[in-house]
Amino acid sequence: MIPEDLFYSEEHEWVRIDGDVAIIGITDYAQDQLGDIVYVDLPAEGEAVTAGSVVGELESTKSVSDVFVPVSGEVIARNDALEGTPEVINSDPYGEGWLIKVKVSEENPTEGLLDAEAYAAVVSG
Repeated sequence: MIPEDLFYSEEHEWVRIDGDVAIIGITDYAQDQLGDIVYVDLPAEGEAVTAGSVVGELESTKSVSDVFVPVSGEVIARNDALEGTPEVINSDPYGEGWLIKVKVSEENPTEGLLDAEAYAAVVSG
């Protein structure tokens, strides 16, 4: 399941652009590869982030995986509900399982990101 209205990074994050805000999460493919997510570490609100940098971690029953931010800007919200229920990322990665919201500082934040078709090619092999 790869929603057509989102942009994707090769590190398996998705981005939904809403004005100058980017909502970011991990893809269904990524959560499936990780397995049951049991812990989430996210950046603080107000933190400046740079596209491509590590901004947090997801811990699953299988491994620990870095979370990369696909756009540059300032973290304006984090999904604190995940602290108590990280498994929501597994059940609803494109909805309630979002990770952070970033006020983008780039003029074209989706430049360099993949569309759904290009991302499908990445995960299919």
